[in-house]
Order: sequence, then C-alpha cells, then structure tokens
Amino acid sequence: MNAQAPPEAAHVLLVEDDDGIRALVTRILRESGYRVTGCRSGADMWSLQPDLAVDLVLLDVMLPGVSGFDLLRALRAKGTVPVIMLSARNEEADRVLGLELGADDYVAKPFGRPELLARIRAVLRRASIAPLPAAAARPEALAFAGWRLDLRSRALVDPEGAAVDLSGAEHDLLLVFLEHPGRVLGREQILEMCRGRLAAPSDRSVDTLVSRLRRKLEPPDGAAPVIKTVRGSGYMLSAKVVRA
Repeated sequence: MNAQAPPEAAHVLLVEDDDGIRALVTRILRESGYRVTGCRSGADMWSLQPDLAVDLVLLDVMLPGVSGFDLLRALRAKGTVPVIMLSARNEEADRVLGLELGADDYVAKPFGRPELLARIRAVLRRASIAPLPAAAARPEALAFAGWRLDLRSRALVDPEGAAVDLSGAEHDLLLVFLEHPGRVLGREQILEMCRGRLAAPSDRSVDTLVSRLRRKLEPPDGAAPVIKTVRGSGYMLSAKVVRA
C-alpha cells in the first residue's frame, strides 16, 4: 500500500462517463489504497446508492442525461457525503456554482495524480474532524445563544424567530464553530475546514469571512459577542451549543 494511503481504505464512488478517464482515476486511487466503485451516469449512481456506503464522491460535471450539478443538488438534499467535482471546464462561474451548491472541492481537467490525491486526502481529512459519536443520532438542529441552525434545511433563525440568510461559506464556517464550542480555532485550522468554500484561501480571507458572519450574529447592545477574537490565536465560539 502507498505510504500515504488512507488508514481505513476509504471508499470512493467515481461518476465519470469517459471510459478512459474512469479507468485511469480508478487505477490511481486503487494504487493509493482506496476502494473504488466506478459508474458512468447519474442513473448508474442512483442504482448503486441504496446498497453502497461511500466516504467520497468524485462527480464529473458533464454527464449524459442529468448533469453533475443536478446530481450534486440531489446528493445534498439526501445527506452530507463529501463531493469533489471534476470538469474539463475551468470557468470561474462553474467553480463558484459547484461550491455554492455544496461541493467540497472542484478539480479542473486535466489534473495530475499528486493534485488529485492531495485534494481527496484534504477533503476526507476535513470530513473526519470532530465527527459525531457513532452511537449518537445525528441532530436535526443546533441551538446556541438563542439562535437555531437547522442542519437539514441549512436555515438560521435568530432569537426573535426571524430567518437570517447565510451564504454557503458563512454556513460552513458557522458549522465549524458550532462543532467546536469553547475551543480556540486558529486561522490555519479554519482554512483547512473551510478551504472548499474560500475562493482565495488565506489568513485575510478567513478574517473577512469571520467578520461577515459576526455581523450577522450581532448581539444586543451590551451583550458579549457570540464569536470572540482571541488575540494572537484565532477565534472561538463562546456560546453553549445544544443538539436538538
């Protein structure tokens, strides 16, 4: 097994209609220690889904029949399995659309073996950070300081009961904080957990995103902020989180 192989033989579902690319990527992943199931269309993917437990989906954008973007929407409506989009189109609009629809990363063709493997490892690593205990039922919502985030609809409601719009990046950042309450998160940690959502990953982009989220979580006059700045270290969610 490759020295950098996944320790628990992660299972990857590859949805790619080009037979040559599908065979090449399958070989690369298997040589690196991954288990791989390949298919060529959305119909094939859905036929496999009921009986197939996967850790990551590699999803081509241009597929026969239903597009990769439509399949991504459907996957996100059903769950949170990590998804990396693959596409010969490297247009910024396509990358932004994929990320806003919930993709964890977007890889433009042609790609090299090192890049593909590095991105897969990064997405799987982010997905494994602070997982819920296996015996615990996945909560439907997270409540904090009077706020409530619905994990299914991704809707945020303020203490007065009003809905607050969040961008995809703001939602993911909030979820990171809610999964690590009371813990100081450095910029590098936040970058690692939100990289797929940041157009130009950097310390500055993290600060900007945190600032945007804090404005939307503005507390009443005199109340302590929900997200605190810890000088020289990073940021911390100061509120208690209740899983509902």
